[in-house]
Amino acid sequence: MTANAICFGCILVLLIWRNAVDLTLIPPQPKPGVLNVLIEIPAGSKNKYEFDKDLNAFALDRVLYSSVQYPYDYGFVPNTLADDGDPLDGMVLIDQPTFPGCVIPARPIGMLEMVDGGDRDEKILCVPDKDPRYAGIKSLKDVAPHRLEEIAEFFRSYKNLEKKVTEILGWKDVEEVAALVETCIAAAKK
Repeated sequence: MTANAICFGCILVLLIWRNAVDLTLIPPQPKPGVLNVLIEIPAGSKNKYEFDKDLNAFALDRVLYSSVQYPYDYGFVPNTLADDGDPLDGMVLIDQPTFPGCVIPARPIGMLEMVDGGDRDEKILCVPDKDPRYAGIKSLKDVAPHRLEEIAEFFRSYKNLEKKVTEILGWKDVEEVAALVETCIAAAKK
């Protein structure tokens, strides 16, 4: 990423988030089969940003302790509530990193099930709905097995130097994602 792109992204984020942001206005599903993923962490970053509701802004949660970096854009699906008490996590396979605050309409293709700190945690793997390069990717079967293993390895090891344990349970296909999304949308409405 060039310095100009970084500066543009920072300026854009400041302009967007300068005013109050109402995440309840971002629908979790803009259309059937597509999720809105609100990016917190761009691909290639070691900085773990999270949306802080009290600050109404993105804040640096921590810097990853090891040499790993997020392999793809990472964020959450607004107006969902997963079992860990947070919105449903989403990772978007994308060729160029976006920026914190970018909403990517994305098609889920599967999910990585894991345990993080003793809590079950699902990571929904998506592809951009508006990128023709990913039009042919409909499920995990369409993704190179090595790419899936790289993603799993990131989540298996990214907290090792923090002395925190994560356990990878495996990949689940897109059919199981739909049921989880429905459950998490309903939980957020309660």
